[in-house]
Order: sequence, then C-alpha cells, then structure tokens
Amino acid sequence: MNITSDTSPEINTLQVALLRQVPPARKLAMVGDMNQTVQTLALAGLRTRHPADSPEQLHRRLADLVLGSEFARQVYGPLLSS
Repeated sequence: MNITSDTSPEINTLQVALLRQVPPARKLAMVGDMNQTVQTLALAGLRTRHPADSPEQLHRRLADLVLGSEFARQVYGPLLSS
C-alpha cells in the first residue's frame, strides 16, 4: 500500500491492520459516508461559485462534475441559466 507523505510507516501499517479487521458491510458504509461528504463539499463549492442558482441548477452542475458535462446533458438536459 502507498504511504502518504504525512503518515509514518508505523502508523500506515497500523491503519492497514485496523482496516483489515473491519467487516465488509462497515467498509461499504464508510465509503457511502465518504461519498456523501464529497457531494456535500462539492455542492458547497458550487453554491459559492454560483450563489444565484436554484437547488435544481446546483444539482445539475453537480451532475456535470460527477458524470461529465456531455453525459449529464444527455441524462438531465441542458443546464439552464439563472
């Protein structure tokens, strides 16, 4: 496993050992929690950059980030201006 520059080898080894003990269902829940956090942070950034957008427009912009603008347009239609 790659070691990040701010983690000592001893701590990295401990983290890997602890993660190996986590049941698969809990690992899946952790991934879901991380995905939700990333989406929340992405929406906060979009709100900062596009304060006049409606919630629907912000979620459409999020789709651009997640799916890519071409696929998001095919799925959700064009992004409507505020």
